[in-house]
This record gives sequence, C-alpha cells and structure tokens, in this order.
Amino acid sequence: MPHDVSLITTIAAAFVLAFVLGLLAVRLRLPPLVGYLLAGVLIGPFTPGFVADLGLAGQLAEIGVILLMFGVGLHFSIADLMAVRRIALPGAVAQITTATLIGIAMVQLWGWGIGAGLIFGLSLSVASTVVLLRALEQRNALHSPEGRIAVGWLIVEDLAMVLALVLLPAVSELLGGEAPASLAGYAAGGNVAFALGLTLAKVALFVGLALVVGTRVVPWLLMQVARTGSRELFTLAVLAIALGIAYGSAELFGVSFALGAFFAGVVLSESDLSHQAAANSLPLQDAFAVLFFVSVGMLFDPGIVVREPLAVLAVLSAIMIGKSVAAFLIVIAFRYPAVTALTVSASLAQIGEFSFILAGLGMSLGLLPAQGYNLILAGALLSIALNPLAFAGIAPTVSWLERHPRLRRLLDRSGSTPPAATTPEDGKPAPKDHAILIGYGRVGGVIGPALEHQGFTVVVVERDSHLLTGLRNRGVRAVYGDASTPGVLAAAGLKSARLLVIASPDGFQTRRIVEIAREENPGIDLVVRTHSSEELEYLQGQNISCAVMGERELALGMIEHALLRLGVPRDRVHLVIAQGRGEYVDTEGR
Repeated sequence: MPHDVSLITTIAAAFVLAFVLGLLAVRLRLPPLVGYLLAGVLIGPFTPGFVADLGLAGQLAEIGVILLMFGVGLHFSIADLMAVRRIALPGAVAQITTATLIGIAMVQLWGWGIGAGLIFGLSLSVASTVVLLRALEQRNALHSPEGRIAVGWLIVEDLAMVLALVLLPAVSELLGGEAPASLAGYAAGGNVAFALGLTLAKVALFVGLALVVGTRVVPWLLMQVARTGSRELFTLAVLAIALGIAYGSAELFGVSFALGAFFAGVVLSESDLSHQAAANSLPLQDAFAVLFFVSVGMLFDPGIVVREPLAVLAVLSAIMIGKSVAAFLIVIAFRYPAVTALTVSASLAQIGEFSFILAGLGMSLGLLPAQGYNLILAGALLSIALNPLAFAGIAPTVSWLERHPRLRRLLDRSGSTPPAATTPEDGKPAPKDHAILIGYGRVGGVIGPALEHQGFTVVVVERDSHLLTGLRNRGVRAVYGDASTPGVLAAAGLKSARLLVIASPDGFQTRRIVEIAREENPGIDLVVRTHSSEELEYLQGQNISCAVMGERELALGMIEHALLRLGVPRDRVHLVIAQGRGEYVDTEGR
C-alpha cells in the first residue's frame, strides 16, 4: 500500500543527523546546538544531496517554537527577576538599545531600510536561553551572584523580545514592510496608530484573561487530572494546555503562537504542579526544539560565509565584542566587581532561538532580506561555537587585572558584591570529612536529616531550583547542578569528603558520577541506590561500599514486618532478610 512518507523522512533525517552532529559537537566541547544547526544545513536546499521537505520542517519548527516559549514561561520566575531588578532591568534595556543601534548602523552601510535595521539589531541583542543556562550549569555558576544577574538579565531580554514580537506586525508597514492580513485594512488606510492600539488592546485582553482566569482554571484542571493517577493523561493535559492556549490566542486574539505559549507557561509557573508539568513535557519539548533548530539550519545558506566574509565577521564582532563590551561597562557602571561584569558579558556573547524567531518574523513581514537572515544565522552558529572561549578568557583576564592593581581598584569601586546577589552559603568555610548527598527527593529527604541528626555535615547536590532554595533557607549547604557534570562535585568538596550517597538513581549519570568520585577521591565511601539488576551488578563490580536496589529493600522491609506479625521468631526473620539482602547488597563482601 503506497504511503506519502515525506513527514517521516523529514523527521528521521533531522533526528539522525542532529544526533550524530550533536554528539560530535559535545565531543569537541561545543554546545550540541551547533550540531543541530549544522544538521539542518546538510539537509537544506543550499547543500548537495538529500533535501528535506522545507514546508513540513517549518510546521514542525512552529511546534518547537510553541514548546520552547512554553518552557520559557514555565521557568519564568518573578522572584529571580526581582532579586536582581536594580541591575538586570536597566542593564538589559541599555544593552538591548546599544546592540540595536549597532545593528541599525551596520545595515545603513549595506543600504537596507530602517525596518531591516531594527529587526537585525534586535536579533543581535538577545542571547540564547539554552546556551546561557547550559554554560552556567557546567561551571556551577547558575546560582552564583554572577549567574543570578545573568539569568535576570536574560529574563528581561526575553520579555522585551516577546513585546517586540507583538508590536512589530502592527508597525510593519510604517517601517517599510507588509502588514499581516488581520491588520492590513487599518494599515492600508494609514491608520497605523489604530492598528497598534488594536493590537495592544487584544494583547491586554488576552493577558488579562490568562492571568486572572487562567491562574485559577488551569491549575485546578491539572489537579483534577493528577488525581486520576494517570501519568500519560497528565502529560497530555500539559501539552493540550500549551498548544491549545497558543492556538486559541492566535485565532481569538490575533496574537502570535509564541506569546500564547509563553503565557500558558507563566500561568502554570506558580502552580504546585509546575515541576511535574515541566518534567512531563520536557522530552517532547526537547525533541521539537531539536526540529526547530534543524529547520533554522535548513534556511541557512552557508555560501554567505564565502560571498560576504567581511559582513559575517562584522556581525560576529558585534555579538561577541560590541555587545559584550557594552554589558561589561553597564555592570561596572552599576558598581559591581569586575569578575561579575566579565561573567555577565561572557554569558551574553552569543545569540540563539529568539534571534531566529525575530529574523523569521522579519522575513515574513518583508522587513528583513534573505541576506540578513543568513548573516544572523552565521553569527549565531559562530558565536555559540566560540562562547566557551569567552568563558575561558575570564580567569586570564582576572589574573591580568591582579597584576594591575590600580586598574582593578578603579573597576572594583564597590569593593564587594551587592547584598541582593549574595547566597546563604557566603562566608562558610569549606567542609571536610563531610557527606555529599546527590538528590533530595523522597529518599534523599530521609537520608539527609538522619546524617545531620548524627552530627555529620551534609552537602546536597540538587537540580531542582525550588528544593535548592528551600534547603539554603534552612541553612543546609547545597550546590545546584548535575553531579555528572565536571565541576559540580568539586564545588561540593569531593576531594575532602568522606562519604558520597547517590540517592537519585540514573544509570548513565550514576556511572559517570562513580568515575568522577573514584578519580578525584579514591578512598571515598560510596553508597548508591539503583533501580535495575544490571546496574546493581555493574556497581558491585566497581567495589562500591553499598549498592542498594530500592524496590528490593522495600519488599524486604515489608516481608520483615509481615513475618514478625505472623509470629515468626525474630532470629529466623533476620536470617530470611539477611539471605534475601545478600543477593542485592554487598557490604565489603559480607
């Protein structure tokens, strides 16, 4: 039976190439995003060989945009923004303005219009959320003073770009482009002010309904679904809310899918179920995000690097030098230390997903020429690939400043980090002979207090930012990050630790954590929880002090209680339990 397999072919080619090139990028110590974009280039119309269906890829990319913006809204934190509002808000606005002016000045030299310059400059001004968060996580700096400022800065940038996505269609014709169909009649009559007012009124009505009605209805609906106990139904509800609100907002209020999805995430962000919603939607969000980046790569003509090398170099310089220098000077002007300014400027020395969305909108409105889109993509690819070098340059720059104390004193006029950016751990001496606990969920939440009750110092490694905040507020030492990422365990004091407890089992990550621990501290005791017999056998072969399979220990505990209640002598019960445990727990051969 014949089938039209263009959709399957496009998805298969995108995923396979994205996986191969993403893995290669990681091996080369580059963000996997570089590999995804290159995969799109290889299956795009500008390179020889197989060409995927660009129309289908564009529709898949639209779903990717919706889920990306839903994720941005879901992780939007007013508290994080308010903690650094004095620097993040004016700093981000000043940096966006500076980068936009640089972009407008550049396109004037190329003979483009003011509308193209505005789109071009805005695209250069906003950093990639994916790249920035991953870079800070790898350096265990996400919850540092510098990391908090960078994240707050990024939130303001994202909000500014959301506003730009809303307003640009309304003023498109005024800037020399084409008005969308919904506003064409007003714009054609010269009443741009009315078109802009109508757009703002629709957005205000949508936002009002989302924040007033949505914050009550959506969490209630998810709670009802959660009570059914069906995980797949809960995941379906989350996706239905994200896609449904995005589509409904576009149809009923004329706003973009991106804005609708963003506010769908914001509505859920303050709900008690937001963590579960994020966890359940993450795999699909990641998959379609990959398709989004692949589709962006398909639209990129790599020949522009050969045809316009100076233009590409100018764009890259504007991103990595112009924007970074502006951010550095802005942070210094707010009397923050040079180290903070260097970290923030390195974090922003790249562009990403919002740049692609803005450039695509600019092309659809007839504001941005294809050459501009290709230059933005070239700048994104190169800046993302070179961003690790920007971070690598922080330490040498600080060392150079140390050798020039007069300049260092001039830059560090504040003398200290402002109180708003400090963490509860500041000033504590480095722990010694302590226990490192990875994961503070249902199991870790029992182990941690038990160790502390016996007088042991415990350092928790946790990826849930809300759990982390709660731990720190209680005075518990806590490090944010993935323990299998280099640097995270070091920040927890691995070399001087006495015990490492892995309470959140994940096969691949567990093995990597064990390797890091054995390499950095060969004598450390390891207690590992696992869910599989295969993983248990591997751990026992690695001379682990204690490897426990959670479900078996739970069953043995229930057996012990049942036998005792049935009158079996305690010594016989202990023998039964010991025999059962001997197959699953190996404590130094006993």
